[in-house]
Amino acid sequence: MKSVRGFASATVGNVACGFDILGFAITEPGDEVILTRSERKHTGCPVTISSISGDGGKLPLDPRKNTSSFVVLKFLEYIRTHKGQDCTGHISLELKKHLPLSSGMGSSAASAAAALAAANELLGRPCTKMELVHFAIEGERVACGSAHADNAAPAILGNFVLIRSYTPLDLIVIPPPEKLFCSLVHPHTELRTSFARSVLPTDITLKDATRQWGNVGALVAGLLTSDYALVGRSLVDVVAEPKRAPLIPGFAEVKEAALNAGALGCSIAGSGPSIFAFSDSTETAHAAGEAMQKAFLASKKSLKSDMWVSPICREGARIL
Repeated sequence: MKSVRGFASATVGNVACGFDILGFAITEPGDEVILTRSERKHTGCPVTISSISGDGGKLPLDPRKNTSSFVVLKFLEYIRTHKGQDCTGHISLELKKHLPLSSGMGSSAASAAAALAAANELLGRPCTKMELVHFAIEGERVACGSAHADNAAPAILGNFVLIRSYTPLDLIVIPPPEKLFCSLVHPHTELRTSFARSVLPTDITLKDATRQWGNVGALVAGLLTSDYALVGRSLVDVVAEPKRAPLIPGFAEVKEAALNAGALGCSIAGSGPSIFAFSDSTETAHAAGEAMQKAFLASKKSLKSDMWVSPICREGARIL
C-alpha cells in the first residue's frame, strides 16, 4: 500500500468583471485529500471514500457523487484509455475539508484539485497540470451543475487564470504582481452556487457588455504591468454583482469599508457570500479585512466572519 496527501487552496472566481472566465488562487486555507492505493483486486468501484471530516456530514460518500472521488475516477479512466497505464487495484480516499461549503471560496474545486494532485503523484505523474484541469472542471459539474473553470483552473495551476475558450479549453496563466495581496472575508452564512447562478440575467445590454469587456481587458493589463491603480479601477462588475449583492447581508457597507481602509478594489468572491479585496501591501490588506469584518458585524444580521490575508498562490495544487 502507498499513500499520498494532496493539498489545494481556496480560489476566487470571476474576480469582479471576469464572470466564469477569470480566477485566482490564494495560499490558504485549503482542502487535503489522502489517497491510499492497494494492489489487491477490488470488485465494484475502483475508488471508495473512507472518511470525510470538516463537512458536518453534508457531503456524499458515494464516490460517483462526491467531487473529489469523481475526478479521480475520470482521471483513472483517462490514463487507462489514453496513456495505456495499468490502473488495477483499489484507491481509498480520505477528504479533510478546511474550506466552508457554499462559501464562494472554491470549496469543491479545492477538493477536486487536491485529489487530482494526489492521484497523479500516486500513479507516477502521467499527466501534466494542464491536463488535470479538464478533470477538475468535470468535478464542478457534479458539484453545482455547471462545468466552469474559474475556480478549478487556478486551484490546479495557481496564479491568475484567464479562460479564453471552453470549446476547446484554452487557458492563459497570468503571474500576479509581486505586491498584490488579497483580503478574503467569509461571513457565517451560506449561499448555494446553484441559487446564486439562478438570479443572473440571461441577456445583457450592449452597453453593459462593452463596459464589462473594457474592465476585463484593463484588469488583465493591470496585472501584467503591475499597475495597481488600474487593477483597482477595473474591479467593476455590471453583470453579476448587481444581482447577487442583495443576497449578501451588508454587502454595500462591507465593500465601502474595504475601500475606505485603502483597498484597491472589492467585489464578491465567486458566487458569494464571501467578499474579496485587493491591496498593494500586507498592512493595507489586513486593515481592509478587519474593516470588512466590522461591517459584517454591523449589518442587520450581525454576521460574524472569518478572514484570510494572502498573496496570490503561484504553486497551485501540490503534494504535502
